[in-house]
Amino acid sequence: MDNKKIVIANWKMKLSLAETSDLAKEMKNKFKGFGGEAAICPNSVSLVGVGKILKGGPVKLGAQNVFWEDKGAYTGEISPSMLVEAGCEYVIVGHSERRKYLLENYSMIHKELKAVLNIEGLTPIVCIGEDTVERKTDRRDFVLVNQLQEALGGINLMGDQQVIIAYEPIWAIGSGTAIEPTEAEYAHKIIKIALNDMFGMRVVKNNFRVIYGGSISSKNVKEFSGLEGVDGLLVGGASLDAEEFYKIAKAILK
Repeated sequence: MDNKKIVIANWKMKLSLAETSDLAKEMKNKFKGFGGEAAICPNSVSLVGVGKILKGGPVKLGAQNVFWEDKGAYTGEISPSMLVEAGCEYVIVGHSERRKYLLENYSMIHKELKAVLNIEGLTPIVCIGEDTVERKTDRRDFVLVNQLQEALGGINLMGDQQVIIAYEPIWAIGSGTAIEPTEAEYAHKIIKIALNDMFGMRVVKNNFRVIYGGSISSKNVKEFSGLEGVDGLLVGGASLDAEEFYKIAKAILK
């Protein structure tokens, strides 16, 4: 894989069921003829409906969360096989908001990642990133490497299995202020170096992509689109507008 760039929308818990369906239809129409790779991650209740809307179009379906068991007495959880059955091709694993509000840790994230990789047709988007204190105390590099090791340690990738690493500095999410492009580029280099140490350069080149997320908009996307080591974007608030998200998607391809 030549690190084909991808843009992913995370709609979080921002939309009602009706709003989600309407926006999915708008996205499908807006992206007709789109030559790149794009996906949207709606709320879990909407997955089946949105999957039907997107079917046959250029935009793929993703989920915002997954559990590490495929079946059992786990109230409220969704298994990897259920996501595939719903039409998902991607799933976000370990988003910082789940780490913050639901106390997910990287031991859990590791198990979720293994479960996703055990099923065909589902690509994990593993989230990492430092918080404000870690940034101010110059611990970012250590934090990123440690998160990667905890999430990916002992993982064996088979064949062309894909893993997307989403670098999201926690302090930038939803703030309206993106990280400085040079700072993002540096963080992505640290991540690629750590992955090379863990898996080897050939596997990293063929099986990994590293994308950026955190207050991306059509106004600042050009600052990130050409950065070395940035293989795409995970977009939050700006993805709730079809035209805005399309502008971002077009820009990241250039």
